[in-house]
Amino acid sequence: MSSAMQASYLPATTDSIAQALEAKDPSESISILYRVLENPASSPEALRIKEQAISNLTELLTQEKKAEELRTLLTQLRPFFSLIPKAKTAKIVRGIIDAVAKIPGTSDLQISLCKEMVEWTRAEKRTFLRQRVEARLAALLMENKEYSEALTLLTGLIKEVRRLDDKLLLVDIDLLESKLHFSLRNLPKAKAALTAARTAANAIYVPPAQQGTIDLQSGILHAEEKDYKTAYSYFFEAFEAFNALEDPRAVFSLKYMLLCKIMVNQADDVAGIISSKAGLHYVGPDLDAMKAVADAHSKRSLKLFETALRDYRSQLEEDPIVHRHLSSLYDTLLEQNLCRLIEPYSRVEIAHVAEMIELPVDHVEKKLSQMILDKKFAGTLDQGAGCLIIFEDPKSDAIFPATLETIANIGKVVDSLYVRSARIMA
Repeated sequence: MSSAMQASYLPATTDSIAQALEAKDPSESISILYRVLENPASSPEALRIKEQAISNLTELLTQEKKAEELRTLLTQLRPFFSLIPKAKTAKIVRGIIDAVAKIPGTSDLQISLCKEMVEWTRAEKRTFLRQRVEARLAALLMENKEYSEALTLLTGLIKEVRRLDDKLLLVDIDLLESKLHFSLRNLPKAKAALTAARTAANAIYVPPAQQGTIDLQSGILHAEEKDYKTAYSYFFEAFEAFNALEDPRAVFSLKYMLLCKIMVNQADDVAGIISSKAGLHYVGPDLDAMKAVADAHSKRSLKLFETALRDYRSQLEEDPIVHRHLSSLYDTLLEQNLCRLIEPYSRVEIAHVAEMIELPVDHVEKKLSQMILDKKFAGTLDQGAGCLIIFEDPKSDAIFPATLETIANIGKVVDSLYVRSARIMA
């Protein structure tokens, strides 16, 4: 630290903190708090005041969206960390990393900041803090879709934490591993990791937010297996936990609850849930999107369904969980509508079917050819004439399967007689 800066420091007292709070603008407050931190005093009172100054400075830099300054602050505070207990150091470090996370568009900065802190904690032999920063780094890498790096980091971390038997951190890491495997479409491993998280959670007190996260992940995995009724109950548990904490994830839990209702053909219940006391609190684009999908499903209207997908793209298409289930729902709805429309015909123009269903001709033609290949109905496409020719379902004669069964039974009898004759001859 330069002599000019040393001369400009302020005393580490409550008056200096008060002076920073009373400053006219944030930049002046930030400057005062930096000068308090430059004070070389290391008495217990001075350290307590400096901790308060760090807390206030972190809040101000977050409000001003100065992510790089928060990163620099964390580096500048390293000598100060050697003067305070390790638990307080961990609290400050995690607080500053959380503050950077609140500033939009800083995912790359957060990753590099976490990597820096992992190196520092390893050098300083601060295992407790390192493990938590590594867990945070793995979560950031997963959000950034750097799955292989995140998985490598988690694999080593899980072994280490299991050895130390740190249950609370183990719940966090197992949950993270479950989300990571789910993103990689490895459902068995995602379920195994979630079971491990639940086992660890049963042995300790888990904060409500953490319990809500476990329930939310359980709901997502059950929905993936098409067990929508069980998924709904888990989403409801998660919603109650997040709603009580006013956690922003409550709206996602509610959204997935509505998705489950639609997927089990109970779309009429959606309006009732949205208009309930809890639902009204979260009225917005997410719930409007699910209501539009529910209306389209109730009316069996593909046009309304496509309109909903187009109008609420960010809420439906860009949410991977909702998108995955709605795409299968859309396919089912499209197949049901096409089967109903072509049922009276033996030969029909594809353009006429497209006109009736109000969809583009090429889209309908592609779907019909897929349905024929999947044996959803018997028919062929005459692309020259632009027609669909539907065959009558060939009625299978009951005599053929009966004959095959008789021949199979005769074969068993012959085999049995051969074995017996072989024994007699021996």
